[in-house]
Amino acid sequence: MANIFYVILTLITFITGIIWVINNFKFIYTRNKKITHNKNIIKKDVEEDISKPSWIDACSSIFPILAIILIVRSFIYEPFQIPSDSMMPTLLNGDFILVEKFAYGLKDLITHTMLLETGKPRRGDIVVFKYPKDPSINFIKRVIGLPGDKIIYNPELKELHIYPNYLVSDSMRNLSITYSLLKESKWALFFNINDITESQKGTYQISLNELVPNNALRQSERIEKLDSIKHDILIIPQVYTKSYYQQPGLQKNEWIVPPKHYFMMGDNRDNSLDSRMWGFVPEKNLVGRAIMIWFSLDKNKSEWPTGVRLSRIGMIN
Repeated sequence: MANIFYVILTLITFITGIIWVINNFKFIYTRNKKITHNKNIIKKDVEEDISKPSWIDACSSIFPILAIILIVRSFIYEPFQIPSDSMMPTLLNGDFILVEKFAYGLKDLITHTMLLETGKPRRGDIVVFKYPKDPSINFIKRVIGLPGDKIIYNPELKELHIYPNYLVSDSMRNLSITYSLLKESKWALFFNINDITESQKGTYQISLNELVPNNALRQSERIEKLDSIKHDILIIPQVYTKSYYQQPGLQKNEWIVPPKHYFMMGDNRDNSLDSRMWGFVPEKNLVGRAIMIWFSLDKNKSEWPTGVRLSRIGMIN
């Protein structure tokens, strides 16, 4: 949907831009021609005498506005809506976020070639990127592994071990990663009751004093600290999350991030389709860094909103 909107916006801006150029040049030409033929005529009277269809004036007047919107959306900031549960509890279904497009560089609008590099993703950044399996789809995840890192994920303890620059130095220097104690979360993960290991149906809120239905498991919450970046994550200790992507030459749940690629994971660790399942994100697929929630609707996945969550508006950790 976002890509369709972008194409439509670009097309309308292009068409109104052509009308704006033709209109202005034709107007200047007609005005100058009349003034040339009548030296005594007043310039203001000529401008009032030139008649134009109202739709031409309308298109010409909205072009500058559309051009500004297109430039801002393409190179500076772009709004996105969170459509899934994979970044809970940091981002909820119904959150509207603002993405800083220039955080990592300015790209050509057509080929997405890097024109000017302005920075690199940092471990812990929340990033919007083109899904490597289908670049027409935007994903949002947290940067866990940088180029050259070795990532080890323990699917039983739900914990990470990261060895920075392993690809370059073959170093076993372990990045400082700490976890807080587990606590029960108000969020429960609902499954297909006939197959609770594969068919995840979504994350819903259930009060701590309520019983969880048979087709759901209450999640646990803890704080993960990657170096100096703290963020909450959701896990289910009794569920083993499979990793489908096995890198050649490495054990299961171990990956070495190639140059100019990144390893992404969702904060909802047992309900996130991320690098553990499909591999790495090329640098060229990066769209920008999520910096804030500017609006939030109280809703669950595939449901109509029931209110507005004003308390969620603000910067993202």
